[in-house]
Amino acid sequence: MKDTWADIIFILITTAVLVLISNIVGYGGSIQRDLIGALLLAVIAAGGVFLARLPLLNKLPIVFWVSVLAVVLSVPGVPGAEWIVAKTKDINFLATTTPILAYAGLALGKEIEGFKKLSWRIVPICLAVSTGSFVCATLMAEIMLHLEGIF
Repeated sequence: MKDTWADIIFILITTAVLVLISNIVGYGGSIQRDLIGALLLAVIAAGGVFLARLPLLNKLPIVFWVSVLAVVLSVPGVPGAEWIVAKTKDINFLATTTPILAYAGLALGKEIEGFKKLSWRIVPICLAVSTGSFVCATLMAEIMLHLEGIF
């Protein structure tokens, strides 16, 4: 079942509010400085949802279109890019993960029967994915630190 635009807008506004609260509580943000940035992130996400729903573009996931739109809108030289970057730079990335992880937990709770069917098989997959992510991130960090002459 596809979500309606009313559902999507409600979710994005709720997420923007939670991101704002997380940024204020966890990272010393302020409502005056960060409100427009949080709402701007929600608007960019809505634009990505819109792109993902277009008939020719709906083969790729929403997260792809949101990411592409965010990158394009923040490229130097694109009209409005400086303003977008200025308004969103104070939103700490980790503040955005708080509502996302909460939604993931709720989604998992709805799919508990499917999760039970996976049983023990999910454990080695999770361990492999976590190990691979950690090792790759560590290697990339080491390479960049050496290239920069920091380490």
